[in-house]
Amino acid sequence: MKLVVTDGATLSGGGVSLDIFSQFGEVQIYDLTAPEQLAERVSDADGILCNKTPIPAELFDRCPKLRYVGECATGYNNIDIAAAKAHGVTVCNVAGYSTDAVAQHTFALILHHYSRVAQYDAAVRQGAWKQAKTFCIMPYPMQELAGKTLAVVGYGSIGKKVAAIGAAFGMRLCIATRTQPQNCPYPLVSLDEAFRQADILTLHTPLTEQTTGMVNARRLSTMKPTALLVNTARGGLIVEADLAQALQKGVIAGAALDVLTEEPMGDTPLFGLENCTLTPHAAWTPLETRQRLLELAAENLRCWLAGTPQNVITAP
Repeated sequence: MKLVVTDGATLSGGGVSLDIFSQFGEVQIYDLTAPEQLAERVSDADGILCNKTPIPAELFDRCPKLRYVGECATGYNNIDIAAAKAHGVTVCNVAGYSTDAVAQHTFALILHHYSRVAQYDAAVRQGAWKQAKTFCIMPYPMQELAGKTLAVVGYGSIGKKVAAIGAAFGMRLCIATRTQPQNCPYPLVSLDEAFRQADILTLHTPLTEQTTGMVNARRLSTMKPTALLVNTARGGLIVEADLAQALQKGVIAGAALDVLTEEPMGDTPLFGLENCTLTPHAAWTPLETRQRLLELAAENLRCWLAGTPQNVITAP
């Protein structure tokens, strides 16, 4: 069996190795694969392992030997699923591997905004504490999370984890989700109501035709002027021009984003705004998280070879 890893540079490094896949046969690893290189590189492959490499419909026409695509991520909008199904190609993704890491990063962004750790650290390094006449300095107002309303949009594994952490902080919770959850201990509200109620609104929903651009000027205008918007899901959920305008005009107090519509970051109007924190799609990258991802991707492949595929997006 021949496997091709199309974008290994997005998966390995920092103590994580792709050697786990060598048990299945010949493995060809490319750091990155441009669209024009893809068909040639996988022309004789039985399976592909990818993260963000676009897998278009025409690839399945040009690579008749291909039978398996392993998405080394939860989201699979980079793959033409209909074409894969039409060509009898099994596609499996990895779900649940990053729940703890993304929830952790979500609260890192929230605490960055409310506890001002970076600003206070910078002030101390610049000598402000040494020059103080009192035992503490407080130029940056901090706020407690307890009692604030955390609106969680999307109630999958990450949304549930974020809600539980918020509850542990003593926050008031409300949940907006497309499907009726079983035994949800928090109030369920409409998406529009979540925007109106939120002190902090955090996004944990996939990018689909229905969710693209869900954060727009209309909904932002209904939020509290003190509100914080957090996105660790997908950049396309937000109309970035609308958010930039809302931040510049004080419609909301701040935003903290780990994802953007264009990645790597392009010419976004959010860059450089003082009340917008940006991190480089890093929430999923802790060492333990990436090790778990590769172990689960290998298990997906093992199950497929055994004739009992798991985490199947589409199958023959």
